[in-house]
Amino acid sequence: MRTNIIHEGADELSYEIRGIVAFAEKLGTLGVPIVWENIGDPIAKGEHIAPWIKDIIAEHTKTDVCFGYTPTKGVLATRHYIAQSRKKESGVTLSPDDILFFNGLGDAISVVYTYLRRSARIIGPSPAYPTHSSAEAAHAGAAHITYHLDPHRNWLPDIEDIRNKVKYNPSVAGILIINPDNPTGMVYPRKVLEQIVAIARTHGLFLIADETYARLAYEPKEFTPLYDVLGSDVPAIVMRGLSKEVPWPGSRCGWIEVYNKDIDADFARYVKTLNDAKMLEVCATALPQHVLPAILGDERYDHTVASRVAQYATRADRAYKAFASIPGVMAPRPEGAFYYSVVFDDLPENGTLPIKDDTVRREVEHAVMGVTADKRFAHYLIGATGIVVVPLSGFNTDLVGFRMTLLETDDAQFDDIVEKIREAIVMYRASVK
Repeated sequence: MRTNIIHEGADELSYEIRGIVAFAEKLGTLGVPIVWENIGDPIAKGEHIAPWIKDIIAEHTKTDVCFGYTPTKGVLATRHYIAQSRKKESGVTLSPDDILFFNGLGDAISVVYTYLRRSARIIGPSPAYPTHSSAEAAHAGAAHITYHLDPHRNWLPDIEDIRNKVKYNPSVAGILIINPDNPTGMVYPRKVLEQIVAIARTHGLFLIADETYARLAYEPKEFTPLYDVLGSDVPAIVMRGLSKEVPWPGSRCGWIEVYNKDIDADFARYVKTLNDAKMLEVCATALPQHVLPAILGDERYDHTVASRVAQYATRADRAYKAFASIPGVMAPRPEGAFYYSVVFDDLPENGTLPIKDDTVRREVEHAVMGVTADKRFAHYLIGATGIVVVPLSGFNTDLVGFRMTLLETDDAQFDDIVEKIREAIVMYRASVK
C-alpha cells in the first residue's frame, strides 16, 4: 500500500480464549475427542434456560415493537427499570439518560477504549481479561498497564501497586475493576473497593467496573457493587449484561451505567462521545432490551440464579480439593463467576505428556516450538486428553498456569475432567525429573 494502513495497536490484539480453538479443532480432525474448557458459554456446556424465561421471550416475539429500532441509548422503559432497581438496591440515584445499551459488553468495551484520547491510559488487573487489556492496549498503541492480583492472597489486588503506578504515571486516567473477576473468580471485598475509590479520588481519575458476573458471587461471599462505595465525587462507568446471568450469551446485550458524570467537564464530554458513537450505529438489538425487565423483575429470577450459583460453588469446592493438594501449585478457590485459575510455582519448559497417536504427537511438538511454558502444557494437555484450557499467560500476566471453567453440568464428567487435569499436571512436571 502507498500509505501504511496498519493501526498502531494492531499487534496488541489477542484473545487466547479463542486463539487455542484452531489447534484443538485440528487435533479433533485427527480423532482426539475435544472437551472445551476454554470459553465461558453456559449453554455450550449443557445449561438449560428456565422454561419461564423462554416463555417470556416467546411472548415478546409476538409483538411487532421487538422487531424495530430502539432509541439510541436503549428502550426507555428498560432504562427506567434499571435506574429504579439501583435506587431500590442501594439508594443511589441513576438517571435513565445515563444508561447506554450495546450489542454485548464486548461492543461496549471496544467503544469505551476506542474513544479515549490516545494518551489517556486505563490501568487494569493482571491476570487480565483479554477483551479489556487488548482493547486498551490497541487504543494506546502500547502494552496494557496493569496492577497485580496476588494468588498468594486469594487473588486480592495489590493496593500499593495500584497506588504507586497511578502516582508515578500521569498518563493513567482511570482504573478498571472486574468484579467478580475473570479469570480468577475473586470477589473484591468492600474495603478494597473503598481503597481503590480513594485512590481515584486523590488523583482525579474515573473508574470502570465490569460487573458482568455481579449476581454470580458465591454464598456467603458478599458482592459489593461499585455504586455502593462510589460516593458523589468520583466519576465511574459500570458495565452489566445478560450474557452470564440469565444466561443468554447469544443475546449480545450489555449496557453501561454512568455515575457522577457532571462533576467533571472532561468526563462528561467523553460520555457524550460514547453516546454519539452509538448513535452512528443507530441502536443496539431490540428484543433482549424489551424482555430484560420481565426476566430480571420476575419473582422466579432470584431462585433461578441462586440455584446456578450453588452448582458453581460446589464445583469450585471439588476442583479446589483436587488442585490445592498438588505440591508447587497455587489454586485459590474462586468466590464468584464460573472460572478456576491455577498457577504453577514452576513448570518445566520442556515437559511432555504421553500421546499415543504419532500424528497427534508430531502436531503438538510442532505447535509448542517457542511458546510460553504454560502454553506448551496446554497444547500437550489437548493432545493427551482432549481437554482445552486457556494458558494463564494469555491473560496478560507473567504468572504461569491455566484457566478452566466450572460449567460442565454432568457431575461425573466434571470430576473426570478435573482428575485428568490433576494427573496431567503431576505427569508433566515429573516428565523432566
